[in-house]
Amino acid sequence: MSSGEVKRETASSDDLRRVVSCDLVFAVAEPGEVALQVVAADSAGRVLAERFDVATDGAPPLSLEEIRNPQRERIHVIHSAAGRLSVSYRAEIETRPPHSAVIAGAHVRAPSGFERQLYLRPSRYCPSDHLIGFAVAEFRLDTDETSRVASITEWIRRRISYVPGSSDVHDSAEHTLLTGMGTCRDFAHLGIALCRATGIPARFAAVYAPGLFPMDFHAVFETLQLGRWTVHDATGLAPRSSLVRIATGRDAADAAFSAVNSGVIDMEFLEVSATVGSVLPWENQADIVELA
Repeated sequence: MSSGEVKRETASSDDLRRVVSCDLVFAVAEPGEVALQVVAADSAGRVLAERFDVATDGAPPLSLEEIRNPQRERIHVIHSAAGRLSVSYRAEIETRPPHSAVIAGAHVRAPSGFERQLYLRPSRYCPSDHLIGFAVAEFRLDTDETSRVASITEWIRRRISYVPGSSDVHDSAEHTLLTGMGTCRDFAHLGIALCRATGIPARFAAVYAPGLFPMDFHAVFETLQLGRWTVHDATGLAPRSSLVRIATGRDAADAAFSAVNSGVIDMEFLEVSATVGSVLPWENQADIVELA
């Protein structure tokens, strides 16, 4: 093997296949605009089949625009008349084969200076500047970053209770730390805030998660270490190597699956599905996993 090669593990096409879908229904009382981030990111893998359907009372919406953010993730902006807005997404994706760490002497991509600065800063749901004293006292700064992230993830797993419905859109990582409970979104926000508070760039990722129960959109966090974004999930509810990226950002404000920009629009129904082609991969929390 020549210097700089990455050793690829063999994987069957079924092992790499992901089938993801979601159905949403909105009640549009007054015409308006809603932005959706529900489609798998371009980076997730090779699209084998995909369908995205939108209708208001069975008719096409006033307008539908697909845009891509700097990470090449897709956002759909829908202008809808009053009525019942239905959205349906289905995709079959072949993800990248898993791979081992880059061999000794291989080139490692230098982290982007912009990314590093952006994901070190406090954000709406991750006020890391409020948690510096606690984070430094609990996790210290004299450990290497990999050990520190592992300690933070394990601390959240042991100390924070996963309680569906225990938080709302106004709750931040600070609230989760104080109450000792939250959802996947809150677990991710707390992981991000504690990592940033100890000098590690961290970001939020919204994903489809085969194996998740009950099934829903899922949230995890990523940290920038040795020039690579590695994924962490303190909930332990789904194997990280099965995840399919949807959107990435500073926190959930950047990666919400639905955002109403104008009009009076309420969500009435949501159903999410995510499966793998064969059996779910085995999850070992000690593994270093990169999210495509």
